[in-house]
Amino acid sequence: MLYYLFNYLDKIFDFPGSQLFQFLSFRASAAIILSLLISTIYGKRIIRFLQRLQVGETIRELGLEGQKEKAGTPTMGGIIIILSTLIPVLLFAKITNIYVILLLITTLWMGAIGFLDDYIKTFRKNKEGLKGRFKVIGQIGLGIIVGCIMYMHPDITIKEKVSVPSGAIVTEQLETAYGPEHKSTKTTIPFFKANELDYAKLIDWIHPSLSSYAWLVFIPVVIFIVTAVSNGANLTDGLDGLAAGTSAIAVLALAIFAWISGNIIFSNYLNVMNIPHSGEMAVFIAALAGALIGFLWYNTFPAQVFMGDTGSLTIGGIIAVIAIAVRKELLLPILCGVFLIENLSVVMQVGWFKYTKKRTGTGERIFLMSPLHHHFQKRGINESKIVVRFWIIGILLAVIAIVTLKIR
Repeated sequence: MLYYLFNYLDKIFDFPGSQLFQFLSFRASAAIILSLLISTIYGKRIIRFLQRLQVGETIRELGLEGQKEKAGTPTMGGIIIILSTLIPVLLFAKITNIYVILLLITTLWMGAIGFLDDYIKTFRKNKEGLKGRFKVIGQIGLGIIVGCIMYMHPDITIKEKVSVPSGAIVTEQLETAYGPEHKSTKTTIPFFKANELDYAKLIDWIHPSLSSYAWLVFIPVVIFIVTAVSNGANLTDGLDGLAAGTSAIAVLALAIFAWISGNIIFSNYLNVMNIPHSGEMAVFIAALAGALIGFLWYNTFPAQVFMGDTGSLTIGGIIAVIAIAVRKELLLPILCGVFLIENLSVVMQVGWFKYTKKRTGTGERIFLMSPLHHHFQKRGINESKIVVRFWIIGILLAVIAIVTLKIR
């Protein structure tokens, strides 16, 4: 809203300082500062409100060190993250931008699913919360919405380079070096020189006319990514500060990708796909990063609040949609490697247990407990040490993901 207000004041009254709001860097900086302040200052009030409502975490007895002390800690703290993200976005972002609208839909959709799950757990005293199949249906629903918008909306386009500009690199020259905006189902393959994959090519090899049915491949891929990443974030939320910290690292890396992809000069210099209008996502991502960092003020060990599914499902959904929007979804196994190993540890544990029980009658386990962070807890490693080490792994993976901009 402030963007449009100051844009109006600049045009009509030449209001001093109003041109600052034309700069993406200023608005992204303002968004991260404001979200950080909201989450730290008003976060405490929200925690007290949750305590008055007796919205405490119900802890299942798993035999883990420090587990009993967590009982009664307020949950549904994802509300802090969501509010701290939405307020700066509504103030500083171009809310008519299709990518911002897409992220707002994702936040509200996944936030509602997570909130319903936490509500059932806390107020209905049902430890299982929302049944898994309903969560999956909600995730599939979001995947269909995101996939359809990405595939059909006229403002979601890419530009492809048709010539190499000579002389000084200025925007006017670069505009002539690129072809017109056009719809495309292309994405980026990390580490490869000719690093573009067109989903349409996965179907039009049967017959060229089938390229118009690329949505049959694209939308299921989007559904799978949204479901996998949101569940991965949900599984990672098991130790104080683990999900918030690793998510903050991932979204900051995605902010760089969004900034570069939306800027024709940077995308030309790095020879990456230019995605018009996608740079506006940097404001949203900055707000989310500030909200996550502010939330860590209260979520680090010993946690004063848990994000619950309200936060973890929302964060995972947002990360997935941003990666899809900047055509970097195939980079997610690296960028969100912590989520991936947490997911895989559960799949491996359950799969091996069922397989061995069927073969021998006695189920065997690969890990002492899954998800993986509980395995290390069972080995006697301090909770804070596990979290910090996972953060370090997350930073390393984020750096590797960013390096793929040049290493092909």
